[in-house]
Amino acid sequence: MKAFLTLVRLETLSSWRQGGAGMLVVMFYVMTVSLFPFGVGPDPAILSQIGAGIVWVAALLSAILSLDRMFSIDFEDGSMDLLALTAMPLEIQVIAKALSHWLNSLGPVILATPLLALVLQIGTEGLIALILTMLIGTPALSFMGAIAAALTASIKRGGVLIPLLVLPLYIPTLIFGAGAVAEVLAGTGGETGNLLFLGALSTFSFVIGPIAAAAALRTTME
Repeated sequence: MKAFLTLVRLETLSSWRQGGAGMLVVMFYVMTVSLFPFGVGPDPAILSQIGAGIVWVAALLSAILSLDRMFSIDFEDGSMDLLALTAMPLEIQVIAKALSHWLNSLGPVILATPLLALVLQIGTEGLIALILTMLIGTPALSFMGAIAAALTASIKRGGVLIPLLVLPLYIPTLIFGAGAVAEVLAGTGGETGNLLFLGALSTFSFVIGPIAAAAALRTTME
């Protein structure tokens, strides 16, 4: 556990030292969400109705921005071969990198969401539901994204392929995340089912993502 936490800390610090990827992700997220009121108009009724979907779409796109850095840097400097020789299983290292990606990229995105909720005219009740869905659902973005990052880690300019690989995997998270907020705003009481599905997706991603990503990395290194 100590080695795992050390790896998470080192990955997080390394990401910020190599250009502050988290800050770039947040800036992209804020600008993307802020553009929608100019496109659909300032009507509060329309913005509050589609606000949750806008936030979730922007969060998905923001998560993709930094996925290509999850493993590609280790391949470029040769450290991936050294990591594979350590006593820590490769699956655990993938978990550490995916967790670091969530902390660096999606953690700041969640923190910026309350401010953007004001722009989109999302009320307090909707904001609480939105934050809850993002806390439950966004880990799936990092752990499923790890698979695409591993598959393209050794490919030159492989980051171009990542959106094509990962966006279909993100669609269920988008549906249940935005759906839960819509149920809360409509007062139908159906948000519980959406939240349970979100939790199941994150749990499934936490189990399958590291295994599949580690297998892809081993195949690449061979």
